Amino acid sequence: MDHIDRALLAQLQEDATQSYAALGRTVGLSPGAAHERVRKLRESGVIRRTTAEVDPTAIGGAFLAYVMVDSTSWMGDSANAFAAIPEVLEAHIIAGAASLLLKVRTPTTEQLQDVLRRIYAIDGVSGTQATVSLETFFERQLSPTTAEPTAGRP
Repeated sequence: MDHIDRALLAQLQEDATQSYAALGRTVGLSPGAAHERVRKLRESGVIRRTTAEVDPTAIGGAFLAYVMVDSTSWMGDSANAFAAIPEVLEAHIIAGAASLLLKVRTPTTEQLQDVLRRIYAIDGVSGTQATVSLETFFERQLSPTTAEPTAGRP
């Protein structure tokens, strides 16, 4: 991946609906060359998917909580159980006192409590600790123009 690919990625993160002509103009390529580079970035897995960013509050996700999950056993094989709970947006195996860190969104605190019950019912879960976010200052993606390439990746 070179500086042009990184510039294309940055532009797509800003607005993935841009035409290939607009993308090409921004990075100094023809529309066809921009399209080809984007196609290769998709095929190689650098671009995982194209999606719309939606305001979670507007669709019923007013409460954001980060849930630390304690367990009595290795939780690495339980990804499907957590993925089956639609309010769980992210799940990360972590090092430290807890085994997993989950990002959860619900419309109400009562529904957050229900999600915690469902998490607790998963085999191996011995406890949860939820931290509710009161306000989000900002969220951002990793910038392809400032991130260092990972060894072995394009």
